Amino acid sequence: MSKRSKTPGGGMGGANIMRQIQQLQEQMVKAQAELADESVTGSAGGGVVTAVVTGDQKVLSVSLDPELIKDGDKEIIEDLILTAINQGLDESRKLAEQKLGPLAGGGLPF
Repeated sequence: MSKRSKTPGGGMGGANIMRQIQQLQEQMVKAQAELADESVTGSAGGGVVTAVVTGDQKVLSVSLDPELIKDGDKEIIEDLILTAINQGLDESRKLAEQKLGPLAGGGLPF
C-alpha cells in the first residue's frame, strides 16, 4: 500500500491547483481592467441629471440640463445629483458582479 500526500500543493494535484489559481488570478486581472474601461450611466429627474461611472466605480462626469439650473432650487438640484451618482454606482456594482461573479463563484476544486 502506498501513502499519498494529503498536504495542499503536494504531488501532481497540487501543481494542477496552483495552475488553476494562477489562471484565476489572470482572469481576475483581465476582468478588472475591462471594468475600468467600461462605463454606465445613472440618471435622475427624468434624465435632467446624469452621472457616468466606470466599472471600477469612478465617477467620470455629472451633467445637468441647463433648464434645471435656471428653474431649480439648490436643494432639489443637490438631491438629483446624489440620486444620479448613487444610481450610477449601483449600475457599476452590477457590472462588476457580472464580470467578476463567475470568477468569485468558484472554479477551483476545493
